[in-house]
Amino acid sequence: MEQPTYKEQTFDILIDYFKQFFQLDTAEQAEIKRLFTSRVIKRKGYLLQEGEVCQYYYFVVSGCFKMFAIDSNFREHNLQFGAEGDWVADFQSFYDQSPSKLYIEATEPSVVLQIKHDDLLYLYINYHKFDRNFRIITERKLIEYQNRILQNISSTADDRYDAFLKKYPHLINRLPNTQIASYLGITSEFLSKIRKKRANR
Repeated sequence: MEQPTYKEQTFDILIDYFKQFFQLDTAEQAEIKRLFTSRVIKRKGYLLQEGEVCQYYYFVVSGCFKMFAIDSNFREHNLQFGAEGDWVADFQSFYDQSPSKLYIEATEPSVVLQIKHDDLLYLYINYHKFDRNFRIITERKLIEYQNRILQNISSTADDRYDAFLKKYPHLINRLPNTQIASYLGITSEFLSKIRKKRANR
């Protein structure tokens, strides 16, 4: 019996992801393999840069990405991290096909499966279970952003760090202090103080 190729294994990860929500028949699995393409990204490589149109919706097979904006003082503000089994995209740019104000950069060597805007719409129209599933994905992301806004205006830095630990427990040792601090809206020095205080408890 032949062993599955790396490419086949990559698609199997995405198919297994969808099977968490609904069963896929042979035709639906074939469409996934036809419409998604695999892409290898080096560390510090970009999926998206400011001014570009987000042409793809990305499923992270392996590795990690950060989505961030840069302000007028050239400071980086991390909005989201995406690791194995997560989706990353600038939703506004992707759905409006408008220039993005964001960057999506690999923080470590990564592999993604990507689908074009028009191909995703094709899936929505012809396979309604995908329409329902991607709607849930988008709704969950909107809830995450809403919770982040509420945390930033009403929570302490300690509380925001707790929320980060709950949301990204698998990334705590994969991201440098500077990246986590940017996500929390604090300095890396202040984050070090929070960690030191907790270690001394």
